[in-house]
Amino acid sequence: MTLPVLYAMRSSLYSAKARSYLVKQRIDYIERPPGDPRYGEQVVPEIGRWILPVLQTDDGRLIQDTADIFDYLDQLVPIERSANPPLGVQRVVSDLFALFGSEGLMRPALHFRWNFDDLNMPFVAEDFGRGLFLPIGGNEDVKSTFNFGPDLATANQAEARAEVSNFAAQRMRKLTVELGVTPETIPEIERSYSEFLALFAAHLETAPYLLGGRPTLGDFSLIGPLYAHLARDAAPAMIMRREAWPVWRWVERMNSPIADTGEYGDVPDELFADDSIPATLRALLEYVGAEFADDLIAHVQFIDQWLADNDEVEAGDVVGGKATRRSLGKTQWTWRGIPMETHVIPYRLLHLQRLQADFAALDSADQAEVREIFAEAGIEFFLELRARRRVERDNNREVWGAAQDPVLPV
Repeated sequence: MTLPVLYAMRSSLYSAKARSYLVKQRIDYIERPPGDPRYGEQVVPEIGRWILPVLQTDDGRLIQDTADIFDYLDQLVPIERSANPPLGVQRVVSDLFALFGSEGLMRPALHFRWNFDDLNMPFVAEDFGRGLFLPIGGNEDVKSTFNFGPDLATANQAEARAEVSNFAAQRMRKLTVELGVTPETIPEIERSYSEFLALFAAHLETAPYLLGGRPTLGDFSLIGPLYAHLARDAAPAMIMRREAWPVWRWVERMNSPIADTGEYGDVPDELFADDSIPATLRALLEYVGAEFADDLIAHVQFIDQWLADNDEVEAGDVVGGKATRRSLGKTQWTWRGIPMETHVIPYRLLHLQRLQADFAALDSADQAEVREIFAEAGIEFFLELRARRRVERDNNREVWGAAQDPVLPV
């Protein structure tokens, strides 16, 4: 029997999402790091860029991006274990946390990894090095991707791993600043993350997962930053253990093939009854609104203006002009009273579009309830917010979709 292969790294945020889904859904698979020669020989040429995770299906098809991986795998599991709740209020709330988990916790994840070297680097450097450079040979793709010279081929394994790891780390440190982690923002990033932990822990006192007795798309998105960075790296792991034991246990639970809910007693494998959203989850939604609404609006406004300034763009064109260029430029807004500047990555529109499509499919009563919940959280505008073109996925790349009327704040 041929098993699917997940090309991933333990230290990779988005890899954690795909791995958790495979584990929780009890799908047998093989995991290979990008240092495996098959990644460079088979995956990178077809995908067109060095990126994780990539799922190679049992029939050899390559699927890159966790949203596409989830959509593919969700067809293989019983409907009662689907990552997507039945169409209703809970589906849209799960979509919101899929967006926030993918994009909204990036700054604390990067800050707590790359700004605590004394605690983190002995582990992180080894983690990167062993995933990127393997003793089995075939590291030519690693050398060309990271621009290493011939010395890497003759270095001993420890030296080679250290060199690869250091080069990758420098790239990620640059990205950390580009996504808004600066001396001016760091104190508020730390306060914001502690607030998130407290709210999520309070909710997990009532249920083992976001929406009840089984994980949904929102859980599988939050696990990315909360496992790969914030529960594995030494500095943030201590914070999570000290401040938010229920969140720590949720991270363990999300990487276990069993329910792993013993401290809750007998918990049915079901979502909250009557499509309900409890008060503790509404409080977490309010946090998302306070932390993420201006961020998302600023990005959509920038994308819309970029499209207005580049009106030669057509449906099907690769976003950014080539698959390896994910950012269109930088935008600014105010977060917690501090000027914030970050790169604008249109990929996040894919999550927003899914939320809006699921909302549009609801009946009028469910739409009214979603509007009420989102209005309380200050994010009702998410239900209509859009730039003048959609973003789609085609051949494992983000491409511009059809033109549409933009909906932006006045």
